[in-house]
Amino acid sequence: MDLRQLTALVTVAEVGSVTKAARLLHLVQPAVTRQIRTLEDEIGVELFERTRQGMIPTAAGAAFVERARRALQELERARAEIRPDPEQVTGIVTLGVLESVMDVVVQPLVTVVADRYPGIRLRVVTAYSGHLQQWLDSGDVDMSLLYNTTDTPSLTVVPLLREPLWVVAPPPAELTPDRPMPWASVLGHPLVLPVPGHGLRALIDQARSSVSAAPRIAVEVNSMHLQKKLVLAGHGWTVLPAAGVAGDIAAGTLSGAPLTEPEASRSVVLGLPRGGRTPPAVAAVATTLGRLIRTLVHSGAWPSARLDADDTSVDATRPRT
Repeated sequence: MDLRQLTALVTVAEVGSVTKAARLLHLVQPAVTRQIRTLEDEIGVELFERTRQGMIPTAAGAAFVERARRALQELERARAEIRPDPEQVTGIVTLGVLESVMDVVVQPLVTVVADRYPGIRLRVVTAYSGHLQQWLDSGDVDMSLLYNTTDTPSLTVVPLLREPLWVVAPPPAELTPDRPMPWASVLGHPLVLPVPGHGLRALIDQARSSVSAAPRIAVEVNSMHLQKKLVLAGHGWTVLPAAGVAGDIAAGTLSGAPLTEPEASRSVVLGLPRGGRTPPAVAAVATTLGRLIRTLVHSGAWPSARLDADDTSVDATRPRT
């Protein structure tokens, strides 16, 4: 078994075709076929079903592809960390970001990292908090922004900030950030809400439970983007974290206001794997992210947010036990 075979395996699985894989790998088709066959002979099981629709991994093949992909990623990371200049931090860092904060965080973080650490290749993936935590546990991401999460046996959590939930409506509603809106008034309108089981939906249901009025739910979705689109289309109002609508409110495409009576908020944290060696590139990005978030809060770019401490910073170089 060698790297060429693993690379061929992962590429065929991703594109579903030996022909396409050969083109991507700059090889002839028989060479890729031979690498897959040799790997199957060595392992003793078929890794692909060869169908008219293409190459489909078997159950054993899918499990092997997942392991092979991680092995190749680790080798790529090790290669990137071996640097001729000891003063330059290099490497690949995969960061998980909540969909609701990506508009506020991602672009400035990419800019700062590119300026300070040109040797770092940043990979950003987005998902719900639960999925991101699973990716952290499995090693698919190096760190991730999460919300309402505490330390676990496999995860160290660094508190960053608290931000309120806002009610969001079309511009004619004329909601403004300086006039909080009571839940009782919000529940008088049809609502576009996250689906049950979504972390944000749990926060919403908990906050409104103290109000006697029942919500009028127009539609339930599993996408923040869809929530905003449906509000714009006139299907109802919605509830989102402030960071998720900051740009829309600034542009005048939506209006919004903090919720009150009762207030509702969530904590945003940075999750890091517990224990083990922290690569220098991961430590650099974690520290940069903590400083950037402090700047975003103080400047008002992260509206209504409050830092969890007077001096919020992330030191990913400390041992995590």
